[in-house]
Amino acid sequence: MCPPVSREAAPRDAAWQDLLPVTRRQRWVELSLPLPWLALSWGLYASPLWPLGAAAGFLFFLCALRLNHEAIHNNLGLPRRGDIAVLHALSALMCGCNCSVAWSHMQHHRHAMGPGDIEGHCGHMSAGEVLRYGPRFPVDLIRACWAQGGAKWRRRMLRDGLCAGLAAGLILWSGQRFLLLHLASMGAAQCLTAFFAVWITHQGTAASGLAARSQRGVLARAAYLMFYHREHHLFPNVPVSRLPELADRLDAQVPGYASSRLPVVPWLDRG
Repeated sequence: MCPPVSREAAPRDAAWQDLLPVTRRQRWVELSLPLPWLALSWGLYASPLWPLGAAAGFLFFLCALRLNHEAIHNNLGLPRRGDIAVLHALSALMCGCNCSVAWSHMQHHRHAMGPGDIEGHCGHMSAGEVLRYGPRFPVDLIRACWAQGGAKWRRRMLRDGLCAGLAAGLILWSGQRFLLLHLASMGAAQCLTAFFAVWITHQGTAASGLAARSQRGVLARAAYLMFYHREHHLFPNVPVSRLPELADRLDAQVPGYASSRLPVVPWLDRG
């Protein structure tokens, strides 16, 4: 059971509403973000350099998580049915159940590392504990969403399951090495999601009361801006692509904000 924690609230005087609009170009950039890494991973898997495909596959999964995350928060400028369609398509490509992730992520924002936060309880674990727990994490999200999400989310989960099941079945039927390696890499990535998508940005924050960790510099860019996680929790409707601008404003305008920040990896932080 996660202990109750006091969480940081969004600064009232911060300017952020002008960061919300999404242009058509920004939308298409976001929707296509994972595709080059998917193509590269498949090309490498089909070549004599197939072990290198794992790195490209990881970056595909990271970009797909970012796109999935934007769809959850309706940050793509799409109607809600469009967001749900994105979740279903990504469930097939990532071999998971992204609607259970969506429901659990909204609980994560609502309960913020407290007892009702199914996703965020990973942040209370040690690194070893979360790595051992990782393979069970997607299953726990599915079980929680099925039990608590209601009929609407159950229907969405069933469509996710159909998409992922058809994709996995077609991959196995094809027998193509590059697709089989993609399936294996997605299974491994799903088992590591609790570590690199939850624990790494929340570990050690419960005692501080901060919403999450937040990185600056080269590592933040290499992680496709997903490490601006404190800013995301404070202003979840700001698109990920605009979070660096939001962070700069908060650092400059909110007393104590910059000095209280906890980086994800301090020695790679810009300072």
